Amino acid sequence: MPARPYQPLLLRILHGVTGVSAIAAILTAAWTFDTYDARWIDLPLPHWPDVEGIHGTFGLYALLAFPLLVLYAFRQGDRRLAQPDSLATLTRTSPARPVWWYALHRCTNTAMLLAMTFALFSGKMMDSGWLPRGETHHAWYLTHLVSWVVLVLALGLHLLMSAKVGGQPLLMSMLDWRFRAKDHPRYWPGHIAQTWHQRQFSTLRGWLAWVHSVRLLEALILVAIALAWIIPIFKH
Repeated sequence: MPARPYQPLLLRILHGVTGVSAIAAILTAAWTFDTYDARWIDLPLPHWPDVEGIHGTFGLYALLAFPLLVLYAFRQGDRRLAQPDSLATLTRTSPARPVWWYALHRCTNTAMLLAMTFALFSGKMMDSGWLPRGETHHAWYLTHLVSWVVLVLALGLHLLMSAKVGGQPLLMSMLDWRFRAKDHPRYWPGHIAQTWHQRQFSTLRGWLAWVHSVRLLEALILVAIALAWIIPIFKH
């Protein structure tokens, strides 16, 4: 069996909290839809009005953890995301070559972040009283349903590509809580500062290189999450 790759402890924590919250939100979202709507499909689930609040709680957990995962992904773990040459690799390289699958894996990781952003933002735009009142016609509710489908597809691709590229060792490495001495939490601030310095954000050239890269998505995602908190304040 191939050696299990090592995943940084901070990544495992942020990925684990966000992932568990997202999966729980996905499952309770399906139950919520079956309880209050079920216009397209009727699942064999009991009627449970309280499931909407539980879904919202898991969504809140994901919303709190997700920005930290985004910051880590685009700074410490940016090599796992789509690169400026990823599209060229996918269009000019044969799928028979491993590099093609690695590029696709990075793109699916990035798509997963965008799908999470879509789901969290659209969920925050909803009113918790809509479904109990039977108001299933609102645009943001329908948008949130679409985001659920997108998130399920993105999660499936994320897991499929992880299994394709790294197999069982890669999947299991995210569940291993052992960590190396250099990965102790007390060293995290230094690691983060070193990454910032390596990106040369202290120079104009460094900022311009960042703006022209796919890492501009980091700012867009964080702005969307911030707006998800701010906009509902002015809706009441």
